[in-house]
Amino acid sequence: MSYPSILLASASPRRREILTQLGVSFQLLSCSIDETPYSDETPTDYVQRLAIAKARAGLALSDGNTPVLGADTIVVLEQQILGKPADFQAFNHTMQQLSGRCHQVMTAVALLDNQRCLTQLVQTEVCFRPLSQSDIEWYWHSGEPHDKAGGYGIQGLAAKFVQRINGSYTAVVGLPMCETEQLLLQWQEQR
Repeated sequence: MSYPSILLASASPRRREILTQLGVSFQLLSCSIDETPYSDETPTDYVQRLAIAKARAGLALSDGNTPVLGADTIVVLEQQILGKPADFQAFNHTMQQLSGRCHQVMTAVALLDNQRCLTQLVQTEVCFRPLSQSDIEWYWHSGEPHDKAGGYGIQGLAAKFVQRINGSYTAVVGLPMCETEQLLLQWQEQR
């Protein structure tokens, strides 16, 4: 399978791993954007806007001829975005909200250059088993939740909290492999 060489506008090691698994040739771009949600923005609009903004920020740092991939992942419970926990109190509150319940993980992917912009949104339902306070404290002290949307990483220690998922595992990790491949192939076909 032949994919275009791309620039990845992301610091996520998980996104790098998934692109490597796909066999995509890429270079990393370090860029930052304002991730503040707009007051009237839905979670789906928010995550798609951020993926496009990250790709555009990467494009601004490039020659404009190589496609740039940007992605963003959010955790949503009852239309409320659960961000990265600032401290244990915020993390504890988030984990108590997720305990014994199902929530949505949304990952948006944008692939663009100066001429084109292709996007994909993947929504996955993740269901947690009931969590005890000792589960929550143990996970916090592992150090893993500190930089994760919703305070957990499904590919790590939090996997033991997940009863089931309905959707894309790799989207929950940070980059939906199937849909990203489809975007790359679509990009190649439209050349």
